[in-house]
Amino acid sequence: MDGSGDLKNAGPAQAYDGPPDYRAVGRHGVFPQTSHDEIARLNFLAHMNRHLATRVMPHVKTAWEQRAEPKLKAETGAGPRNRHDVRKALLKDPTYQTWSALRRMTMEQRQQAGRWTTIRQAEQLAAITRTLTEGDKRLELDSALTIPRYISAVDHHCMPGSYHKELFPGDVSGAANYDHAIFATTGGALGRYSDGGGHAVVQWVRKHLPDFKPTRILDIGATLGQNMIPIAQAFPDAEVVALDVGGPMLRYGLARAKSMGVENVRFVQADASDLSRYPDESFDWVQTTMFLHELSYASMRAIFRESFRVLKPGGIVLHVEQPQYAPEMPLFEQAMRDWDAFYNNEPFWSTLHEIDLDAYMVEAGFSKDRLIHDGVTAVVDRDVFPDAADDEGEDYGRKAAWHVIGARK
Repeated sequence: MDGSGDLKNAGPAQAYDGPPDYRAVGRHGVFPQTSHDEIARLNFLAHMNRHLATRVMPHVKTAWEQRAEPKLKAETGAGPRNRHDVRKALLKDPTYQTWSALRRMTMEQRQQAGRWTTIRQAEQLAAITRTLTEGDKRLELDSALTIPRYISAVDHHCMPGSYHKELFPGDVSGAANYDHAIFATTGGALGRYSDGGGHAVVQWVRKHLPDFKPTRILDIGATLGQNMIPIAQAFPDAEVVALDVGGPMLRYGLARAKSMGVENVRFVQADASDLSRYPDESFDWVQTTMFLHELSYASMRAIFRESFRVLKPGGIVLHVEQPQYAPEMPLFEQAMRDWDAFYNNEPFWSTLHEIDLDAYMVEAGFSKDRLIHDGVTAVVDRDVFPDAADDEGEDYGRKAAWHVIGARK
């Protein structure tokens, strides 16, 4: 028997629910070349991250409920007082240990895979970037800028050199790594150009502020501007400023934007805690996207104050971040969301998510009755990429679904 009868009578194959193939990503003029093996590595890592989130994570919750929490109660005579009690109890559990070790491994391997791809072609990437940006006044770099310690002292999410280091003058390999391999971490949840957050913000503004017509927009912590490009495209008559401390990110960002036909963005190297280069009331819109967790107490307060100062009356500030650890959030979820602070080189992550951001916004000058609270999910090409709004899974910090806190001045 050749088995064909068995196949003929078999039920339908299980529907595919994994991430899209890496070859579906959008490629612009500075996008690094990827070989067959490099694509295979990124596909493996995307699938591993998806597997950990959808197949392994539920077992961690079961281990907490059926093993770690009862053990904690037996030892202390009480349940967990806070998220730290939960985390410390889980650290002793083999299911959590396995999940955590594999998750850390995928972050390290994602950086190794992405970095190798860009380092082997670093000179070519630098040359393409130089051709596209040399002499362009829309790139304002400051070689004398002091990189804040909260950036210089940490290789954020295991990324060698964080956002600012370069291997040689003009190097953009770190930025290219960040750009092309974020697919592996998100499983494509941010879309072809990893700009689903930017599209989500545009959608939110058009829905809630249909008459808003900004002429100047400031994106703070823009990195390579991937989330600012959809905003610049949606408001082509506006002057958009993408501001960051990382020179390589900005060089690459301008080259990337120009190769995509986006001409109304200026890339500026500066520390947003001091925006004295811009006069009072000079922007209609100040935006950050997954940036606040990279800061410190002092820098965030200063950035909030400066954002208020440079914003025009009637203008908006929007901060897109993972949700705060509110009292109604289960302690297990808080502990799982805290993972990045302890094991993914994000030291301010835990602190940020317990801060009363409303109070910080009011302290900066915004009226409490003008604060904005809402939520957005990544907007992507749903024919190819998964839509976070349709994803019932939860990766506690990786899912492309965010909270918005902001204000109208």
